[in-house]
Amino acid sequence: MSDWPDARNGNNGDRHGYGSGSAQPDGARVMRHVQRPDGVPRQTSYDDDVYDDLYRDQRAQPGRQHAQGPGGPEGYDSGYNTGQVYGSPPGRGQAPGGPQGPGGPQAPPRPKPPVNWKKRITWGLVTFLALLIVVSVSTYFWADSKLKREVDLSKVIERPAGGKGTNYLIVGSDSRAGMSDEEKKKLHTGSAAGKRTDSMMILHVADDGGNTMISLPRDSNVTIPSFKGAESGKLYPATGRQTKLNAAYAEDGPELLVRTIEANTGLRIDHYAEIGFGGFAKIVDAVGGVEMDVPKAFKDKYSGADFQAGKQTLDGAEALAFVRTRHAFSSDLDRTKNQQKFLSALAHQAATPGTVMNPFKLYPTMGAGLDTLIVDKDMGLFDVASMFWAMKGVTGGDGKSMNMPISGSVGSNLVWDKAKVKQLVEQLNNDETVTVSSN
Repeated sequence: MSDWPDARNGNNGDRHGYGSGSAQPDGARVMRHVQRPDGVPRQTSYDDDVYDDLYRDQRAQPGRQHAQGPGGPEGYDSGYNTGQVYGSPPGRGQAPGGPQGPGGPQAPPRPKPPVNWKKRITWGLVTFLALLIVVSVSTYFWADSKLKREVDLSKVIERPAGGKGTNYLIVGSDSRAGMSDEEKKKLHTGSAAGKRTDSMMILHVADDGGNTMISLPRDSNVTIPSFKGAESGKLYPATGRQTKLNAAYAEDGPELLVRTIEANTGLRIDHYAEIGFGGFAKIVDAVGGVEMDVPKAFKDKYSGADFQAGKQTLDGAEALAFVRTRHAFSSDLDRTKNQQKFLSALAHQAATPGTVMNPFKLYPTMGAGLDTLIVDKDMGLFDVASMFWAMKGVTGGDGKSMNMPISGSVGSNLVWDKAKVKQLVEQLNNDETVTVSSN
């Protein structure tokens, strides 16, 4: 069995330190039982947590005598070493060279879970959409707060019935409000008090397409109808007085202008929008200028216009001079054609991706326009957007642009062709394709 001497054959019976030929381990056969002192509970585990719980339970028993230990009357030393190798929980008391030790074998690294691209993309889209909604809502309220809803069309009396589509009256005024003396000099606006209409257009936005823009010459000969004063509320009866169209605006503001146009055409105006000199120039500068193809050179000392023929980019001051010039032409009709041509170029430039997708251009452009834009009390941002896109479409070729039909003149005033005007209004009210010509 074993060549080692059997300790049982010794004289003193001391069997420690000697091997044995028996299959039974020495420790199990020869280690003598150690009697525990009184008051020390049997330890069921070397686990510290279990030991602490048992000891706490023993102390909680009333009348229990606690052994005097090295820690004082309330402490006691169990004599157990929690750093023992034998019987210790995994990971405790292991030698430096054991498993998980510096010199021992290391556990294989936990594999990283695969990237869930679908989840990442979904969260990315959700975040983007949330950000887009926040920006859009913030922009809407910012822009809406800038609208000056100062025109009350409910003060207009004896209004004609409405038809299909929506009719906007777009007015460019010569208001110098908010302009410094330096800006007035640069823009050649002068310092006239009050404000007058410098350009007027009716934009018909059809329910099913076929939009139409009609320029109203400021020198148009019209009859001032009965009206209610916008400020006084006083009723002024009709006298049959005839004057230029822009005189109605100068006399009692936007409300009388709308009343005069409705009375002389039979077309109901649904919304009113007006922009002054300063705002117009700022919009052009905000989009970085507008390229125009000037067919013929012209010069006007009153507006400051001095243009050569050919393609050129106009800044705000040059653009304002371009649309205001009338002394260089034989009639006001030539000026309205220039206004329509410029609006087409401006709308195209403002709607390009370079402007719409660039916040450093988009917000200054919107701010410049909204700061001086005056609208009626019922006009919202969606109405403004609808007006802009329809104007862009018409001046870009998607629709018709024309002057009010003219039959002749009285002095320096242009007389509208009543028969053609009536036919034009019927076609607009029915959302029909306009076949009426300007001449």
